[in-house]
Amino acid sequence: MHSPTVSPELLQPFSPFQALAQELLPLTLEGDDGSHDVAHLHRVWKNSRQISHDEGGDQQILCAAVLLHDCVAIEKNAPQRHLASRMAAEKASIALATLGWSNEDINKTAHAIEAHSFSAAIPPQTLEAKILQDADRLDAIGMIGVARCFYIGGRMRSALYDAADPLAQQRQYDDKRFTLDHFETKLFKLQEGFQTAAGRRMAALRTERMRRFLSELLEEV
Repeated sequence: MHSPTVSPELLQPFSPFQALAQELLPLTLEGDDGSHDVAHLHRVWKNSRQISHDEGGDQQILCAAVLLHDCVAIEKNAPQRHLASRMAAEKASIALATLGWSNEDINKTAHAIEAHSFSAAIPPQTLEAKILQDADRLDAIGMIGVARCFYIGGRMRSALYDAADPLAQQRQYDDKRFTLDHFETKLFKLQEGFQTAAGRRMAALRTERMRRFLSELLEEV
């Protein structure tokens, strides 16, 4: 596989797998979604390494899965969104076969990619799949999760919140119309589904940060 050159600054965070990142990163950098860009991959790899430090797992498989888990981009409001991780797993399998990976390692990486997605609802069966799912969901919560939530809300042309009823006390939640509703419909619930003990500890801390953010935001509106 011949890949375009990626700057050392973008490869360094994937240490010690910069050579693998050089091969795989170009397959993921085609979209314009700022919530699923190279910075997202850096953060998910950082989360994966933190979890793996306590839980174990094959680091090379993890890194490949991180690099390729979003290599097929489908907008969150698109009807085929739930198929994105399956399509990414298929694309990843072809790429890793080209690099000469064994079928066993390709299958492990593909499963981790396929199972990471919330919308796909595929239970992770391996340690690497559990770690990737946790690492990716950690990036959806905490302060970075807050930033991504409002970025995506703007991208989807949602309002910040319902001016008449910010906390949905007299209406149904509607996170397609009001970004703030997404905290209750999804973000605060994510910590319940974490797969690893290390991931659960990190998720609890980040969820508390989001609750603090919401409380302080409401003081200003």
